[in-house]
Amino acid sequence: MRRNLFTVTLLITLCVVTLVIAVATGQAQRTEFESPIVHQSAPIKPLVKPPLVKPPQVKPIAQARLQSVKNQPPKATPAVPKISPAKKIRQTKISQAINPLACALQPELGQAARLSRSSNSMAQRPLGSVELERFRRTIAAIAPGDPLSSSRALSSYQPREAVFLIDPTNYGDRYFKDVNGNPALLPPLVVLHETVGSASGTLNFFRTRHLKENNQASYHTLIQRDGTVLYLVPPDKRAYGAGNSIFFGVNGAAEAVKTHPKFPPSVNNFAYHVALESPPDGNTNAPTHSGYTIEQYQSLAWIVSKTGVSDDRITTHKAVDRSGQRMDPRNFSGSRFFQLMQTYPKTVEIPITCAVPQATHRLKQPIQQAKQVSRPSQQN
Repeated sequence: MRRNLFTVTLLITLCVVTLVIAVATGQAQRTEFESPIVHQSAPIKPLVKPPLVKPPQVKPIAQARLQSVKNQPPKATPAVPKISPAKKIRQTKISQAINPLACALQPELGQAARLSRSSNSMAQRPLGSVELERFRRTIAAIAPGDPLSSSRALSSYQPREAVFLIDPTNYGDRYFKDVNGNPALLPPLVVLHETVGSASGTLNFFRTRHLKENNQASYHTLIQRDGTVLYLVPPDKRAYGAGNSIFFGVNGAAEAVKTHPKFPPSVNNFAYHVALESPPDGNTNAPTHSGYTIEQYQSLAWIVSKTGVSDDRITTHKAVDRSGQRMDPRNFSGSRFFQLMQTYPKTVEIPITCAVPQATHRLKQPIQQAKQVSRPSQQN
């Protein structure tokens, strides 16, 4: 009798402990994914190649955004005819039907308009049916005369790669202009994350349809513990990786783009988000864990080198976060990462950009002919 009572008590205790661990892991992972809630700003530091550069004093975002645009070389901005909001929505949908790589012209107000934007040609395909070239141009797919055709020989390292296109509610278009109609094309940025959970659990979350914007989150790329590279969101699209965020460049200007009237500005409109799968002991809110595998560092250096982004524009989620809640990637060795980066030539196999919305004869009022832009332009 006592033995049976002891067995029952032990089973109940194990169930309770398992439940507590599962809840804690879920809360930790949700903390990693972005939230639109505005928190009090905290001091931040950008991750740069050693020695680290001390960030300047935080400036008001409106003023900083204008300054960051002024510091860029002058560009000819295409003249866009004044049209009604209804025509803007129709114009953007038709443009994307013709060219899925096109930027969205400007954020549309209203949830219905934002959800309709996800019903593009990419969204109509079954999950996982998109080709690798949609995420990374292979050498064989690069035409003669492309800058890559004369690049140096690539390193012999080649990780496993797999494509898992996630649910379209968890990513969106990059925007040509912000909510106020100002230019939103800023130089590309790479933001490093960790999953705070298993790669499979993270992938299942991203492939689940989330109609509530508070639950929408994503990375462009996820690197598993064995170094396998998983492509989730095409580089010309906007992954929802860092909600309330600002990046301070070497010139001291604060860079962020406001693409949602209710949410704070973020770096998402011009960022490429890459996440490392956390170790099993990292599925908590603890400030540290056992770290990442050498295969993950190799694959991370390999994939980031293919974006062509300079070292001073590679940062972390913790560095750009303004909520004071993000810690990732924890236990990350910047020196090891940058050392491995030196072994790979920088290419543009992963172009973090989109094309200006193009004209179409279907519209009564045509838009100026599209042309490629060299710089991309957030979630929520």
